[in-house]
Amino acid sequence: MAVSISHVSFEHHRPAFGIGETTPRISWRFGGTAVDWEQTGYDLEIKRGPDGVPKVFNVDSSDSILVPWPDEPLGSAESASVRARAHGKDGQPSADWSDTYTVETGLLRSEDWAGAIPIAADRDTEVDAAHQPILFRKAFDVNSTVTSARLYITAFGLYVAEINGKRVGDHVLAPGYQAYNFRHVYDTYDVTDLIQGGANVLGATVGEGCKPRNLYGDTLGLQSLLVITAQDGSKQTIKSDLDWHANTGPIITSNIYDGELYDATKEIKGWSSPGLNESSWLGVKELSPPAGVSIVSPDGPPIKRTEEVKIKEIFQSKSGKTIIDFGQNLVGWLKVTVNGPAGTNISFVHAEVMDNGEIGTRPLRTAKATDTLILSGNTTKTWEPSFTFHGFRYVQVTGWPSTTPLDADSVTAVVVHSDMERTGYFECSHELLSKFHENVIWGLKGNFLSVPTDCPQRDERLGWTGDAHAFMPTSNYLYDTSGFWRGWLKDASFEQFRNGLNIPPVYIPSDDPSDTERDRVRFPTAIWGDVVVGNPYALYQSTGDKVMLNDQFPGAQAWIDKGIPRNENGLWDRSKTQFGDWLDPKAPPEDAGAATTSKSLVADAYLIQMTRLLSELSAALNKPDLATQYATQRETLIKAFQAAWITPYPIIANETQTALALALHFDLYTDAAARATASSTLRSIIANNTYLVGTGFAGTQQLGFALTDINATSDFYKMLLQTTVPSWLYQVSMGGTTTWERWDSMLPDGNVNPGEMTSFNHYAFGSVADWVHQKVGGLAIGEPGWKTVKVAPEPGGGITWAKARYLSPYGEVRSSWTVGDDGFRLEVSVPPNAKAEVTLPGRNETETVGSGTRSFFVEGYKIPG
Repeated sequence: MAVSISHVSFEHHRPAFGIGETTPRISWRFGGTAVDWEQTGYDLEIKRGPDGVPKVFNVDSSDSILVPWPDEPLGSAESASVRARAHGKDGQPSADWSDTYTVETGLLRSEDWAGAIPIAADRDTEVDAAHQPILFRKAFDVNSTVTSARLYITAFGLYVAEINGKRVGDHVLAPGYQAYNFRHVYDTYDVTDLIQGGANVLGATVGEGCKPRNLYGDTLGLQSLLVITAQDGSKQTIKSDLDWHANTGPIITSNIYDGELYDATKEIKGWSSPGLNESSWLGVKELSPPAGVSIVSPDGPPIKRTEEVKIKEIFQSKSGKTIIDFGQNLVGWLKVTVNGPAGTNISFVHAEVMDNGEIGTRPLRTAKATDTLILSGNTTKTWEPSFTFHGFRYVQVTGWPSTTPLDADSVTAVVVHSDMERTGYFECSHELLSKFHENVIWGLKGNFLSVPTDCPQRDERLGWTGDAHAFMPTSNYLYDTSGFWRGWLKDASFEQFRNGLNIPPVYIPSDDPSDTERDRVRFPTAIWGDVVVGNPYALYQSTGDKVMLNDQFPGAQAWIDKGIPRNENGLWDRSKTQFGDWLDPKAPPEDAGAATTSKSLVADAYLIQMTRLLSELSAALNKPDLATQYATQRETLIKAFQAAWITPYPIIANETQTALALALHFDLYTDAAARATASSTLRSIIANNTYLVGTGFAGTQQLGFALTDINATSDFYKMLLQTTVPSWLYQVSMGGTTTWERWDSMLPDGNVNPGEMTSFNHYAFGSVADWVHQKVGGLAIGEPGWKTVKVAPEPGGGITWAKARYLSPYGEVRSSWTVGDDGFRLEVSVPPNAKAEVTLPGRNETETVGSGTRSFFVEGYKIPG
């Protein structure tokens, strides 16, 4: 009976380096096959600094996630080594000491920056035009033996840092995208191995990156502090100040919509290495950052290169253009290796699909999505853009020189996204459903770049809140999103409370720092605004993090109490703008909001559900009076909803999939007979629609759960496995490799939907994977933080086997089932210190089991339907 500690972590960081918490909570995962193992106590050994004496703290507790830091708070730029040991119940073995893990804080106070100031090139900035990236350079000498070196750096723009000609770290598009008029993230790097005795140079390239421009001011700038610790303990600091030099270089323009123009003839050889003559370089000036902005350590993981995709095919378009097909719609850029004559101009136009035999650029709207490389002719050039990214499967190449073959050795696609840990997996006997699940994963990877973007290819790429609200439970299963959402929700709080409006904008961060009024970005609307309730709730469910929940609770409460404009019955004010069931399948191409369900009905239903969630959050935070208050308020709102939308009608005002799914899943029918009638009506509507989808953003996530609530899971299997439009697997049958914005982003005849908003990488409809994980895979959260897991697969649709596994805060949970001639077989694995509530199909009873692997069998079971 073995048990071990497989991983130790701090707060939500991966890794815990340069963090902002001085008393970081500690978590550990378990490994091993111990049966019914439960922790009764733990030991934490903490060693401060390289020469510190280890201290051991003994705690009697069953907690193993987010336990309190037991020692004195860490100071600025202080590191500690930590390992954990856990003790079982009487007669059970202990989990021996884990490996040692390091936690290190960043710069915690403004004075810790040691006088480092934001600097800009001493030149006039471009006015209402693209800002050319700037090279910053600082030469310095090191005359001692170096034991450690840390670089703390951020930019007013995006940066790439170098020391002595070598790139610092592996972050890209750093420091990411935040609400820059509230918080500005800096990054911390261990650069010990890059510092050399004698002459050194710290360099950084700062580019514009974003668009619209000037989110963080109208001038590109840099702020950095390099701290070098010598063997004798003395420290040398190299700070951004007026002694730096600046210049322009080979990147002429670069932003996320238009792409990058790189002119290799303008490269400055050795610009970030010692020995360069700086006489032709510009001086620098102090840059005044936006007032009131805090420079803070990051919450979420940085964006990184995560993989490379090889060329699948090279072919000619109808007009004879050269097209590269990577076989996968992805997000990132190209890595190009080429040799050609000086002045050779190569362009790369990126797009997601082919349209009428040519690369499909119309869905990009105004985004050019074009990278251009001009060769110097001196040598073979390997190049990647620095401050842009694209959503693409296809690339049109013009100007490629005959001196280098265009093949898989010369061009690859680099995939980038926030560097989250993969946690959730699913596969089953239905090949198209398994492929759809892979598409959902690619959709997530393509849209989790510092913020949860709606799409990665056109002139938008914003953190739309409605999309994030719908998809969050799915994302929390597939990846450890805790740090990612933590940072974004902090921005949500700031944006919501800016100028006391209590209203979150419809995308976060807002793309206009001067926006202080309720304009097109900042107005109250259901589902999108509800993100400040729904997303903290979902994050709490997956992490059990009450500190996060307590931080986000004021925003959730303010939205329900003050942000939502109400009518005389407490429901939504009917005069307010609503997106409603956005992209209902029957919405015409030119009007994505023209749904078959009343926008106000949708808004009211979500208001009642958000009020329920707020009551539950209040209870979780030990606020019983508030929990009762919101529970009572919900009951009052249900009566008002019934009076407005149910009682005057035979069943409900709109007999649609969305209206009935919301009313059923949100428990808005309180009369059993009315609920039964609504249930049968929903099933009839679906059957009469030949089991095709009839929901948009509002209804899709809820539809499967509503049908399961009314014992109609078999109906949802019929919907889930359809392959004609509108359906989830239609996208797969049409060759899609990510999830689409519209049910028919590509029409059955192969043409692109004529609607202005037509994306092939939009994750909202991928939210159905939450139902797939729970009902097909059989894994669901039973207790916040996965302390208890619900294992309750509901086979259907002719699927004969499915496997799901999830790397929970306690360790890996697995469910694997098959249906054969003799019946149903299930194998469940539960990590130490956790439990599972197992419900077998066709049986009403639930069995609670502890850790270990167990097998279950239902003799003679047949798949329903």
